[in-house]
Amino acid sequence: MMLKTLVGYAVSAILLFFAVLFALASAYAPIRIWVSVLLFLAGFGMLYFVWKRQPTQIVQKLEVPGRIKVQAIKCPNCSASIDMNQIKIVDGVPLVKCPYCGHAFQITEEPKW
Repeated sequence: MMLKTLVGYAVSAILLFFAVLFALASAYAPIRIWVSVLLFLAGFGMLYFVWKRQPTQIVQKLEVPGRIKVQAIKCPNCSASIDMNQIKIVDGVPLVKCPYCGHAFQITEEPKW
């Protein structure tokens, strides 16, 4: 875990702890219930933003039934060879940007017939 995430969880736990204390102490001073509500909102808000900022990694695996023939990928604009590591999946579509001319294009599979 990153240090920022751990600090975010710690600060959120402290805010929620004090929110519970202020809620319990509101029997002695009614204004403390509002402080408790604010601390609860701050604590859960901190939890939400720490949880939301964690990157999600999606791994897509390709299973091919049989033998395949891999062909070199070339840029349709300048015919430069494209490195396979440059391919990125965006919204389920394999996209690549040519490092030479900057042309971005979608990789499509041509029919086999």
